[in-house]
Amino acid sequence: MSKTIGRAAKKIAAKKNTTKKNTAKKSLAKKNNVVPAHAPGKKAAGESPAQRGRGRKPVSAASVREIFTRFAGALPDPRGELDYINPFTLLIAVVLSAQATDAGVNKATPALFALADTPEKMLALGESKVSELIKTIGLFRTKARNVIALSERLVKDFGGKVPQRREDLESLPGVGRKTANVVMNVAFGLPQIAVDTHIFRVSNRIPLALGKTPHEVEMGLEKIIPDEFKLHAHHWLILHGRYVCKARRPECEKCLIADLCRWPEKTV
Repeated sequence: MSKTIGRAAKKIAAKKNTTKKNTAKKSLAKKNNVVPAHAPGKKAAGESPAQRGRGRKPVSAASVREIFTRFAGALPDPRGELDYINPFTLLIAVVLSAQATDAGVNKATPALFALADTPEKMLALGESKVSELIKTIGLFRTKARNVIALSERLVKDFGGKVPQRREDLESLPGVGRKTANVVMNVAFGLPQIAVDTHIFRVSNRIPLALGKTPHEVEMGLEKIIPDEFKLHAHHWLILHGRYVCKARRPECEKCLIADLCRWPEKTV
């Protein structure tokens, strides 16, 4: 009996010693900012697309041109999926789409835009009525407040018109760089690239432009995309990320640029 107890005690002590060593290794790795190694093709828990892109080089200029040539051939005149009537309703739709789906926004906006397709009409509706009309959209109270505030600013400072300059757009309540870029691109035909979650993922995966933030990716894409493709690049990349290069299960078998993509986890 005593020998059995002794052997068990030794096993427990050995296990504790191993646990201590592993804990010490993890602590040291964390202290030195060492990323745990993982098998090729396997995603480490918590890694972002930008982190998984470390150590990889973007595709060549020739490949970039070929990628967008194929996108243009498959969809010569791409369109965004938000419904709108004019630059003002486009601005409102994009503001409402933050942390929401385009489909969800499109279900709520027809009734809203039927009553208010100008800043003046939106102000006349008031925050309470706007909230009621968009209550199916996430964060609807905050968004209703921003819609009324930006409508007031448009009337007061811009003669009821949506400005074309980024600086002016970003000065409006609820409008950030991505929203400003979408409006400049879609409403005014300016070659801007609005980096959303889809473009951020696709750009880091291929990789086109690597970056830890949307702004870094935007600046990188601006440098490498040929001028003749810049007007529609925003839509091609969003649609590619939304319907083919999906976050959880990319459909690489459908991808028209699979042979040019360097993502190590692609399935073809």
